[in-house]
Amino acid sequence: MADGVSLHSVRIMVVDDERDLAEMIASALRYEGWDTTVSTSAEEALKQVRDFDPAAIVLDVLLPDADGFAVLEKFRAMGVHAPVIFLTALGTTQDRVRGLTVGGDDYVVKPFDLEELVARLRVVLRRGATTTGHRPSRFQVDDLVLNEGTHEVRRGERLVELTPTEFELLSFLMRNSPTVVSKAQILDHVWRYDFGGNTNVVELYISYLRRKMDNGRDPLIHTVRGVGYVVRPPVPDQTPMNGR
Repeated sequence: MADGVSLHSVRIMVVDDERDLAEMIASALRYEGWDTTVSTSAEEALKQVRDFDPAAIVLDVLLPDADGFAVLEKFRAMGVHAPVIFLTALGTTQDRVRGLTVGGDDYVVKPFDLEELVARLRVVLRRGATTTGHRPSRFQVDDLVLNEGTHEVRRGERLVELTPTEFELLSFLMRNSPTVVSKAQILDHVWRYDFGGNTNVVELYISYLRRKMDNGRDPLIHTVRGVGYVVRPPVPDQTPMNGR
């Protein structure tokens, strides 16, 4: 049990061409009570992922037959939407942003601490878990409706498909609406860590949400310059009269 959310009986796929490392990670995850499977190539992972139906995936970037970024894109094309933590020796900010851009949910750089990896897995699993407790599970701003119980987002009659991280970000914004939240608050809540002080990841995911949600409609996510972001209804066009 972690933060009131049961994370037992979940399945984690570990994909890394270093079998000893992959087995060590899998062993640590089994110690947490999670079911695991290990793949040592992109081909093997793509064959196993549907049958195993993982709740989360630990995915090495430097695989012998494909890079992890391409593998994730294939997962998504197959309809596999489990959150993904990239595991790699590529540690530059540019590499991290690329990993998040293709739909990754977190990025752990080798060498790493197993306890940290487990902690980050708990975070991404909580993002996709059904919300419990006493807070409302349904939020609405204008024609945008987010249901935490069913994990659905609709803009009018249109269903908006979001990744677990995008959903958690939008949920955080809507729960706080009409309060403006800062980038630091978003990083702390959605990613649960500082991401090396780089707030570009927030801007990146805000742009993803806007692109998916607006689609020709009035924007609902507003930037308050120097403060942060807020979800609120569109502001009516109020042209000042007499130059005032």
